[in-house]
Amino acid sequence: MPEFHFYEPAKGHGLPHDPFKAIVAPRPIGWISTLDAEGRVNLAPYSFFNAVCDHPPMVMFSSGGWKHTVANISATREFVCNLVTRPLAEKMNLTSASLPQGASEFGFAGLVPAPSRVVAPPRVAESPAALECRLVEIIQLRDFEGAKLDQYMTIGQVVGVHIDCAYLGDGLFDLLAAHPIQRAGYTADYTEATIGFKMKRPQGPAPRTDS
Repeated sequence: MPEFHFYEPAKGHGLPHDPFKAIVAPRPIGWISTLDAEGRVNLAPYSFFNAVCDHPPMVMFSSGGWKHTVANISATREFVCNLVTRPLAEKMNLTSASLPQGASEFGFAGLVPAPSRVVAPPRVAESPAALECRLVEIIQLRDFEGAKLDQYMTIGQVVGVHIDCAYLGDGLFDLLAAHPIQRAGYTADYTEATIGFKMKRPQGPAPRTDS
C-alpha cells in the first residue's frame, strides 16, 4: 500500500506550505465587479468561487474578511461575475492589489467597464462571459463548534448572462476556446484549461419485465 502523510489541520500540517488549497483544486476564479453606495466601481478576484444551483442559477464566493466587495454587495445587493481567461490573467492579477476605498481597479489594470443589462455594476468588456447577479444571502461562516469566523460567503442569483458570440458554436459555449484559468494550489499557482473529454452518465438497471 502507498504511504500517506496524514495531519489534523488544527494541529498543523508539518509541511513547508499548507496543502489544502493544492488538494481542493483547480478552483474557478470569481472576478467580481461591484458598485459601492456612492456608485464607485470595484473589481476583485476570489478563488473560493463556484456555481451552487442551476434552477435558478446561483453562484457563491467566499471572502476572508469583510472586504470592499462584500461591503458593496451588502449595500447594493448586486454584482457581476466575469470569466477569467489566459489573455486576461495578468490584468486579473493586478485587480487583486489593495487599493484605497473608491479607487477603480478597472483603471489600475487597464480594463474597460461595459454596461450591464439588469444590474448596475459594470462587467469587464474584455471577458468572454459574465454573469449579472442579485444578492440572495451573505452568510458569516462558523466552525463546527459554532464559533463565528471572519469569513463571509456571498450567494447570488444569476439574472443576466453575457456570452461573446465568437465563442458560441452550434448554440454551445466553447469554454476551452476561451482558455479559462483557475487557481491551483499555492500562492502563485494557476492552471489553464485547454483539453477536455466527455463522459456520459451510466444508465440505471433496466426495469424488470417478469411478473
